[in-house]
Amino acid sequence: MTKEEAKKLLHNPKTSYSRHKGIEKTAEDYCIGYKSFINDAKTERDAVRYAIDTATKNGFTPFSSKKAYKAGDKIYYNNRNKSIILAVAGVNAEAGANIIASHIDAPRIDLKQRALYEDSGISFFKTHYYGGIKKYQWSALPLALHGVIIKKDGTPLDICIGEDENDPVFYISDLMPHIGKDQFDRKLGEGILGEELNIINGSMPFEDDEDESVKLNILRILNEKYDITELDLINAELTAVPSQKTRDVGFDRSMIAAYAHDDRVCAYPSMTALFGLDKTPESTAVIILADKEEIGSYGVTGLTSDVLRHFLMDICVSRSVSYTNFIRNSTCMSADVGGAYDPTFSSAYEAKNSAYLAKGVVVTKYTGSRGKGGSSDASAELFGKITRCFDAAEVDWQTGEYGKVDQGGAGTVASEIAMMNIDVIDVGVPILSMHSPVELASKVDIYTMHLASAAFFALK
Repeated sequence: MTKEEAKKLLHNPKTSYSRHKGIEKTAEDYCIGYKSFINDAKTERDAVRYAIDTATKNGFTPFSSKKAYKAGDKIYYNNRNKSIILAVAGVNAEAGANIIASHIDAPRIDLKQRALYEDSGISFFKTHYYGGIKKYQWSALPLALHGVIIKKDGTPLDICIGEDENDPVFYISDLMPHIGKDQFDRKLGEGILGEELNIINGSMPFEDDEDESVKLNILRILNEKYDITELDLINAELTAVPSQKTRDVGFDRSMIAAYAHDDRVCAYPSMTALFGLDKTPESTAVIILADKEEIGSYGVTGLTSDVLRHFLMDICVSRSVSYTNFIRNSTCMSADVGGAYDPTFSSAYEAKNSAYLAKGVVVTKYTGSRGKGGSSDASAELFGKITRCFDAAEVDWQTGEYGKVDQGGAGTVASEIAMMNIDVIDVGVPILSMHSPVELASKVDIYTMHLASAAFFALK
């Protein structure tokens, strides 16, 4: 057997660098826009604002259930400022939709409703963490405050403090190692407890050292700047996120360190692919940027709600096609990140079935935990259909699982999409340090996710 014959029999994916000479320059150029996006879109509200602004510049208009749509029409539906659906009506209304579903929420530290308090001359916010985090990673870290305050008269007040270099930041303290004996005896997951994630926001008293004088001074500052009181803070939705900007990683600048690659590293390529369509697609092209995935997709802005179903129903009514036939002819790419193999912690992975940095998007047949619990488990027919699509478009892809079978696991929105009777499979960017305040992704994989999204929209 010759070497060439052996190559045809074996499957040993190479890196994108070896398969596509010069791809690093193209990926570098593409990631300029991505880095700008992920610096600005640190919460789901930020991401929705970005999506609407960019969609409007690309000719998209707000969706109306009273309007009849035709092939080529570009529309978006803003779901309560926390998730969004965008679509380009296809040539063949009966052909269903090619849907890319990703999420724009990320693990973070939310403020409790009654958050502001003072203790020992320091003003704090009480918090409730959101999503699966290692709590100890969020201490001793500069934090920015994002969100919205609904004032007494119903006026929304957008808040973003800590992102500009001249802004103050916020901080969760940790115990010094010199007196940390009891803390060292805790299990790693209990190094910082949930009720210890208290955010420091000030230490200067108003006029004297009376009780709650520091808290009062904080309220004075907020009142002077924003015309709000403590009661307004109860009506607020505020969250703390890492304040640092994205940075290139490595002497070769081949990777990006950033907060919330999961899952905005898939959301952004789906947008650039949709906005970059050079002709009207045969099937309707849809992306949904969903909220609440990190806590089970619950709520009116998560994918357990009927928001996507209702949107697609309205599209079918406006184009006089059967909704059930439309759904049967639809396919979804659940665009969520995969865990990249980390040789430092190799014992948690099964190396032969792991994804690797710089080898393209990871196609995941099933997620879930242990016995595939919580997974939709895509069919072999769908797996083959998607990978043939990628091969035809020369999109680098690999397969991967989250880790060893009994080590744990994870889920995506694929299960929610499958409940709509839509064929769905997970495709995403492999990343390191998932759910940490700063995650790591390869630039060529991010660019490849754009190519995969564009190829998917052309799927027939």
